[in-house]
Amino acid sequence: MTFEQMLEKVRYEGAYPTRERAEEAVRLVLSGLGRQLTGDERVELAARLPLEAARILTEQIPDTQPLTGWAMVKDLATRTGATPATTRWDTGSVLTTVAALAGPDLLTRILDRLPAGYALLFGRAELAQPA
Repeated sequence: MTFEQMLEKVRYEGAYPTRERAEEAVRLVLSGLGRQLTGDERVELAARLPLEAARILTEQIPDTQPLTGWAMVKDLATRTGATPATTRWDTGSVLTTVAALAGPDLLTRILDRLPAGYALLFGRAELAQPA
């Protein structure tokens, strides 16, 4: 998939009125994910993304204190001045496309590495861990 195709998929999935609005969402969300994801999963995900998307993800320095999924959404909303609801929509629209590019095995490993709250953002059910 090219970056242009990725933007069109996000535009369609997120019902964005323009390609530019979809690109804003992609840049915002991939930057946020890049600050959260580390290790081999980060490298493997970057390899499966279009080059420009991979660059956005990997240019970010991972945070020393990872955020939960909801905390990441709130952080992105604060950075842009958007509402948490709009930012949640943007995040889900982008990350469901990222999930399709990652594939189920890598996505499972990514979710295992991230704190709680990311599964729904990627379009997966968040299952409780056995006690």
